[in-house]
Amino acid sequence: MQKRITIDPITRLEGHGKIEIFLDDNGNVEKTYFQIPELRGFEVFCVGRPAEEMPRITPKICGVCPTAHHICSAKALDSLYKTQPTSSAKKIRELMYSTFMLEDHTLHFYFLGGPDFVVGPTANPAERNILGVISKVGVDIAKKVINLRKECRDVITLIGGRVIHPVCGLPGGVSRPLNEEERLKIEHVAENGVEFAKFSLKVFDDIVLKNKDYVDVITGDVYKHNTYYMGLVDKNNKVNFYDGDIRVVTPDGNEFARFKPEDYLEHIAERVEPWSYIKFTYLKNIGWKGFIDGTDSGVYRVAPLARLNVADGMATPLAQAEYEKMYSTLGGKPLHNTLAFHWARLIEALYAAERMLELSRDKEVTDTNIRNIPVSIPEEGIGVVEAPRGTLIHHYKTNTKGIITEVNLIVATVNNAAAICMSIEKAAKKLIKNGEISDGLLNMVEMAFRAYDPCFACATHLLKNDNRLKINIYNKNGDIIRQL
Repeated sequence: MQKRITIDPITRLEGHGKIEIFLDDNGNVEKTYFQIPELRGFEVFCVGRPAEEMPRITPKICGVCPTAHHICSAKALDSLYKTQPTSSAKKIRELMYSTFMLEDHTLHFYFLGGPDFVVGPTANPAERNILGVISKVGVDIAKKVINLRKECRDVITLIGGRVIHPVCGLPGGVSRPLNEEERLKIEHVAENGVEFAKFSLKVFDDIVLKNKDYVDVITGDVYKHNTYYMGLVDKNNKVNFYDGDIRVVTPDGNEFARFKPEDYLEHIAERVEPWSYIKFTYLKNIGWKGFIDGTDSGVYRVAPLARLNVADGMATPLAQAEYEKMYSTLGGKPLHNTLAFHWARLIEALYAAERMLELSRDKEVTDTNIRNIPVSIPEEGIGVVEAPRGTLIHHYKTNTKGIITEVNLIVATVNNAAAICMSIEKAAKKLIKNGEISDGLLNMVEMAFRAYDPCFACATHLLKNDNRLKINIYNKNGDIIRQL
């Protein structure tokens, strides 16, 4: 009987990873390891760089979510130089960021996570992709998906200078204002975005929610963990991607902590495991208890469902109605069903489009007062935004000349790393029995990580040089004779 199953590479994600599943003598899952073998090391090689280069450097961690790193880095520079952007600059930043969130959430639903539902979790692998989605929803819809992404990326290019790695963010503001013609163009894209987000929610309703088998999978125990949740909220405890306080709620939905971004080290701690280059975070005031869930565990989750669990609602009307519908349909707050991240993601896409429309109709985005020039001596700065994949933290320390001396990046996927490992192992244990393995079952194991929309390139960094690669050299008898 096969005792070890390797899924390598795992598919439909950003970055690289593999899953190792070990079976016992009865063919049941004994242990599962989710391994990230790549290392980017941005926390190390950014040291020695001028701080103002960080918004240009850190977006190159990833080509999928560079806008999140760019804006978060710009906010860290605001903090570092003790200056805040003008009102118009802040709105321009958030306008670009809302556009990015809409584009990125759309990408995940139709290209990465959606095929598991739109096409089917056990469908032929050759069809379980964007082409299969197109065949299911129709070519006209596919054209709308592609066109919306193009329009959104054009807006990001217009504001950010480049779509893949934006360059507009400066300490205290942005590099250029918008003119009235550009504002009207963005408003038109936002209007299209609202309609398309509403359509995507209808697709989810028609294909997923009206399919009892799919709903049973979403609400069942295979993909479920009772964890803490974390996310940014505004002063009214509504979801906010760009600014606010960090709020943490318990598995029961009660507020556990609420703190300013600059106080994150009082609440979040990091650790490493020898089998992965990803870091693992946990709630410092509870402590690390291992890869377990529940009130006594320090494991928490971020990303769309976590943000909705943490908040008291959405800040825009259409998204609020969908928020209420989701919780009413699935049994109330908080929701612990991992696959519900997909539904929450579409609700957030609608919120992003609505917020984009609000900001594009605000004439202040064409104000030419776009920057407050920094005058303070830099020392330490912290920036936080909600990336598509969850809470993102940039923390820089510099000398008096603004040269980076220390960098800490806690990216969204790092915040979710422990929960992702738990989700994969639970799915494997629930689905693989008596050594019976199929492609469909293994894909359903992968569905446990896809719900988080992970970005593993972003998540692979170095922690105090403890996470070193070890090379063991063995003799023919299997004894280690040297370790490098």
